[in-house]
Amino acid sequence: MGKGSTPAVETLVDRGVEFTVHPYQVQAAAGSYGEAVAAAVGIEPARLFKTLVALVDGAPVIAVVPVSGRLSPKKLARAAAGKHAALADPADAQRLTGYVVGGISPIGPRRQIPTYVDLTVADHDTVYVSAGRRGLQVELEPDDLLAVTGAVLADLVA
Repeated sequence: MGKGSTPAVETLVDRGVEFTVHPYQVQAAAGSYGEAVAAAVGIEPARLFKTLVALVDGAPVIAVVPVSGRLSPKKLARAAAGKHAALADPADAQRLTGYVVGGISPIGPRRQIPTYVDLTVADHDTVYVSAGRRGLQVELEPDDLLAVTGAVLADLVA
């Protein structure tokens, strides 16, 4: 991997996906961290998607939802054909993905994990997700995000 690269960026390069990397700095802010990141990158929060690791009936899944929304565990369980969903412990999320909390990307996790992306991703020409490190976002087209992650589109927001 090149200097400053991450598994997410390497995956995008390897797959020939067009993307733009956006570094940012966020001070500890009152309110939503995601909204602070959106402001630092210069976009509306609806275009910035957070990556959450959850367990559906005990099996790990990745949920990608806008920072302006809140994940509905009930909707995630339904999308994953399960009965119960809950967020994974942060240490488990880091172990499963190989990324640190605050920098977890849906792209290029350590192991293949079923991924679900909220339907609102289709509302935008481009969206932003973590590039696999705190302080780094990647901008890409929604169709490319779905293709590179093998994600299923689903209604996930409460």
